[in-house]
Amino acid sequence: MKKIVLLAILFSFLITFVTNTQIKMKNYIILFLSITLLSSCLSNEDNNIVAETETDIIAYIENNNLDATRTASGLYYVITKEGTGQSPVFASDVIVSIKGSFLDGTVFSENNANGVPVRLRDQILGIVEGLQFFKEGGEGILLIPTELGFNDGVALVIEVKLIDVIDNNADILEYIATNNLDAQKTESGLYYVIDKEGNGARPNAASSVTVAYQGFLLDGTVFDQSDAEGITFDLNAVIAGWTEGLQLFKEGGEGTLIIPNELGYGITGIPPTIPGGAVLIFDIKLLKTN
Repeated sequence: MKKIVLLAILFSFLITFVTNTQIKMKNYIILFLSITLLSSCLSNEDNNIVAETETDIIAYIENNNLDATRTASGLYYVITKEGTGQSPVFASDVIVSIKGSFLDGTVFSENNANGVPVRLRDQILGIVEGLQFFKEGGEGILLIPTELGFNDGVALVIEVKLIDVIDNNADILEYIATNNLDAQKTESGLYYVIDKEGNGARPNAASSVTVAYQGFLLDGTVFDQSDAEGITFDLNAVIAGWTEGLQLFKEGGEGTLIIPNELGYGITGIPPTIPGGAVLIFDIKLLKTN
């Protein structure tokens, strides 16, 4: 069982590293990439491992009295709590809590009970397929054969809690309706409100601008703000939502930018100030275009 022992050691090391690091999602990704790399290396070094098969998974199901459903790919899943929200799709970003173990019960990975934000399409095949059977708030178990896991001969038991399917556009539309905003949407998914047109020069992507602003989350939590004199920066050196959004204003203009995570800080966010997948809202005053 050399491979399993080394995998468990690596997971233990990386989980400790993630726990003591602020940018948790980044290291969560590193954890999965590292396991994949290790599995690949060990497969060439350890030829004495007896690969676990579907027979082993079925035995696990019977021994634990699980009511499991098999998919055409060979994945087995158990839904212990139905959930009431929407189900994710391949392209979804989700917040999920995961506990991973081997068929012998050895736990190799367990993240925060509050979950971590992940891009579903970046996960192993068994998780990509399996989570799509769950609804928000749902819980259950994925029994993943090696070919849908790390392809190293080891089957995985993944206990999952699907906490949230991140849907920025729906959240933004709800915010706009609640606050009675007259917002426009660009092709990129950015929403903006112009309260004051302004009459000066309009910046371009290469401009230096001076902007006074306040940034907050959908729940109203303020995460950043300038003083009344604003700050000066190059538009090509900030998040994409700012680069695009400020070009919609003229010097002297005022308004609001409502920025989905893909134009902001993405699925990783900047913990703990900005959660992964967060929508960012900025009230801005374009004081000067240089």
